[in-house]
Amino acid sequence: MFSTSKIKSVDFYRKIPRDLTEASLSGAGLSLVAALSMMFLFGMELSNYLTVSTSTTVIVDKSSDGDFLRIDFNISFPALSCEFASVDVSDILGTNRLNITKTIRKFSIDPDLRPTGAEFHSGPISHYIKHGDEVDEEPVDGSVPLTAQNFDKYSHIHQILVVNFFAPWCYWSNRLKPAWEKTAKTIRERYDPELDGRILLGKVDCTQEPDLCRRHHIQGYPSIRIFRKGSDVRDDHGHHDHESYYGDRDEDSLVKTMEALVAAIPVESQKPALEGKSANMSQNAKRPAPLTGGCRIEGYVRVKKVPGNLVISARSGAHSFDPSQMNMSHVISNLSFGRKIAPRVMSDVKRLIPYLGGSHDRLNGRPFINHRDLGANVTIEHYLQIVKTEVITRGSHKLVEEYEYTAHSSLAQSLYVPVTKFHFELSPMQVLITENPKSFSHFITNVCAIIGGVFTVAGILDSILHNTIRMMKKVELGKNF
Repeated sequence: MFSTSKIKSVDFYRKIPRDLTEASLSGAGLSLVAALSMMFLFGMELSNYLTVSTSTTVIVDKSSDGDFLRIDFNISFPALSCEFASVDVSDILGTNRLNITKTIRKFSIDPDLRPTGAEFHSGPISHYIKHGDEVDEEPVDGSVPLTAQNFDKYSHIHQILVVNFFAPWCYWSNRLKPAWEKTAKTIRERYDPELDGRILLGKVDCTQEPDLCRRHHIQGYPSIRIFRKGSDVRDDHGHHDHESYYGDRDEDSLVKTMEALVAAIPVESQKPALEGKSANMSQNAKRPAPLTGGCRIEGYVRVKKVPGNLVISARSGAHSFDPSQMNMSHVISNLSFGRKIAPRVMSDVKRLIPYLGGSHDRLNGRPFINHRDLGANVTIEHYLQIVKTEVITRGSHKLVEEYEYTAHSSLAQSLYVPVTKFHFELSPMQVLITENPKSFSHFITNVCAIIGGVFTVAGILDSILHNTIRMMKKVELGKNF
């Protein structure tokens, strides 16, 4: 067995008897400074250990969320009627989906973007609307020409006023004209406007009466409106509670529709007919007309992860549009890609990575208004480049997955009906943000290095200071070494 003296011989930290040591004021000051330095550096090291550090890399996109990308949007168009507003999607692979309605909602809005009622339901519109035969016959004038001066007079005299808003240059207006005039003549003969007074068919040339057509929010030609006495005008040319006719446009169909409208109104009745319906009329033939000329479109679409377009425009298979009168100005309330991220999750992520999410909804709240300084036929285009970002935490757990994008917008004149177009293109690369794990042993090593380093440096400084003071005292006493 080893003796106690032999064990003591390996002591690295040999002690000096206290009687052989000398305390000094400078040493006490350095000791306090060293202790405070150790505490400060320890706190800094602990804070660094507890702080989450990340590394950012760019890799080839290895998406695990399928081949489709969700686009959420909420866009307000002050001058596009919900009656004709259409959402279309196309891509370079040949996909072309027109007038998407299943995941889209529309709300009529006023020029100040305020909603004017419940959700606007356009309903299913037949892709084929029947028209009369195109034959050369002597023109028949059966409908009454209406102007801004006489429109209100006729609408207050007759229980029902059915108006064809048309444009002479419009192909569909010219297809409707013969059947409309014949129908007007037939109805006039059956229900004399002077003796009966229940119904009258009129027409408005929107090239001659643009203000009247604008007042009734006419954007496509021809538009057939059904006005009922006592229910159509509120305030001074305010909101209009009338209906739009979307049924067939041949003479027989039109006559049957007018007969059904009249059937619910007794000859002697002078009360407004607000709820006249008929079982013989198709549910899709007439629906409430939009209350105002604007529309808020919200919802989502799913697109393939290839370059493509999201297009919002005025569309109809049986109407024409005057490009010079179309204004595609809009305000984007929301435009984002990918699955929605809960606000709480995004808030937690931003505390760790402050710059994340800054471009997730870059266009939100931005207006794109055509003030007519560029003239008519202005298409507004947005070019979006999308990059996927993933955040991976310790243990390879995916914390968040989002799509950020850059946006460049332009207003340009077009030869065709103006549209609002979003070009989107996904990057083949993705940004991967990974949390870097920190070793506890590395933390302990750094703490030991701090304590030992400060203690050693303080000892060196104390020795230098002590020897300097002694030398100065010897010089003062005139002693030589």
